[in-house]
Amino acid sequence: MTTPQNYVQVKAAASGSSFYYAFLFLPPPKRAAITAFYAFCREVDDVVDDVADPSVAASKLAWWAGEVGQLFAGQPSHPVMRALQPHIEPYNITAAHLTAVIEGCQMDLQQNRYLDYPALERYCHLVAGVVGEVAARIFGQTTDLTTAYAHAMGQAFQLTNIIRDVGEDAMRGRIYLPVNELQQFDVKANDILKRVYSEQFVALMQFQADRAHQLYDQALAMLPAQDKRTQKPGLMMANIYRALLREIERDGFQVLHQRTSLTPIRKLWLAWKTQAFGWVG
Repeated sequence: MTTPQNYVQVKAAASGSSFYYAFLFLPPPKRAAITAFYAFCREVDDVVDDVADPSVAASKLAWWAGEVGQLFAGQPSHPVMRALQPHIEPYNITAAHLTAVIEGCQMDLQQNRYLDYPALERYCHLVAGVVGEVAARIFGQTTDLTTAYAHAMGQAFQLTNIIRDVGEDAMRGRIYLPVNELQQFDVKANDILKRVYSEQFVALMQFQADRAHQLYDQALAMLPAQDKRTQKPGLMMANIYRALLREIERDGFQVLHQRTSLTPIRKLWLAWKTQAFGWVG
């Protein structure tokens, strides 16, 4: 019989995410907490990606919102929530954190374009900034100042994901690149949907990458000195994600027809290197 703990472990490992490699270096209680929380994020995100009918997806997300209520009433039914339950109080995870992640996924059902960066920033806040905040609490923060760092780093991760997944998202009819920036660089949405490369497209993508790099630098500058040791798992993820971003840049942003990724051994190496030496940059 599969236990809730086994369920979330399999869910986290199967994703192949860079996050998983950072979890390996955590002590067991924190590893159990972040694995359960990450599995929850994967479950709700998979609803949007895997359910073709928007009304069915909306119903499933509504069910998850109800399950959050059940969790905080002490009666969760899903194995992910049962695995997460013991960690709610020790790490001060709130219902608002979990419902924010669901709200971000609901945005994917309601819109597939963002007029400008502030609009996109709101989406990134929900699906990544809040995730960073919860992760920082689990890793062990001693000051509220670390929350601002976690939000900025989460934004940087999400922008990196958006850059990597431009082609994949376009196949689902979604373009996260802000409309006013497409216009600024004279890139037509139809060209992205048809996977047409151009100098303008590369310039647009470099603009997005520069913004992500600025966020990585800002986040690092915001991390209080007293929390640099406990937040090493987040720095591991940052090093892995930033290495991915640089790989995409070196490839000339060939993101319309392929999904660039780092090998598992390279991710593990970057995680170990961060554990041993701190921020790599």
